[in-house]
Amino acid sequence: MPRLQHTDWPERLWIVRHGQSAGNVARDEAELSGASLIDLEHRDADTPLSELGERQAVALADWFATLDASERPTHFMSSPFVRARQTCDAVAQALSAQMDEIHVDERLREKEFGILDRYTVQGIRQQFPDLADQRALVGKFYFRPPGGESWCDVILRLRSVVEVLRRDHVGDRVVIVAHQVIVNCFRYLLECLDEKAILEIDELADVPNCSVTEYGFSSGEEAVRFGLYRANFVPPQLAATAEVTVAADAPAGPK
Repeated sequence: MPRLQHTDWPERLWIVRHGQSAGNVARDEAELSGASLIDLEHRDADTPLSELGERQAVALADWFATLDASERPTHFMSSPFVRARQTCDAVAQALSAQMDEIHVDERLREKEFGILDRYTVQGIRQQFPDLADQRALVGKFYFRPPGGESWCDVILRLRSVVEVLRRDHVGDRVVIVAHQVIVNCFRYLLECLDEKAILEIDELADVPNCSVTEYGFSSGEEAVRFGLYRANFVPPQLAATAEVTVAADAPAGPK
């Protein structure tokens, strides 16, 4: 796997998917019932964690708290969406960080679904058959629903986040809490992947809620390289105290 040759990176970077949200639960219920629309009380940005998601966030925070003080995060970044903020807040509180130390960045928000927002897979096929056909032809990496984003659009906004990490956080230990597509799009950028490689990773499995994808510097090589330590790591505290969930983000289209 290619490793990035420049060394102006954070000492450690953790990219975390938020805990299970009420939207994840509503989506699963809608898909199982064959409904066309996902029944959500709030807009997507305001959808909170489910009760299970809150326990997952606490378990994730407990794992971070087990790290030695010299290895813990020094900086916190979060998507502005409520479910991500709640997850990030739990981690920050466990590490005795102040809430104003969390940098909320709109570039870390969930992928925009546009006109397909709140529709189930079945609902998309029923209400927007032409878009479903187009998506199947173009592929999810390039497909942009009306009013929404493709994966390429998400990657474009994350490129500037990467530049901020390299400019303002060299030598820091940074945790980012965001969404499944954000995790995978960061992997695309940080691991120098192409469309085929990242879609194979995505097809393999959904990113578990509150799992950790971790980057840092290698040792024992002729040249220092910044690269992947582990992907979709489920902390033992999470596996022991809360159910591990791997639901797709809601709303979702066909894979």
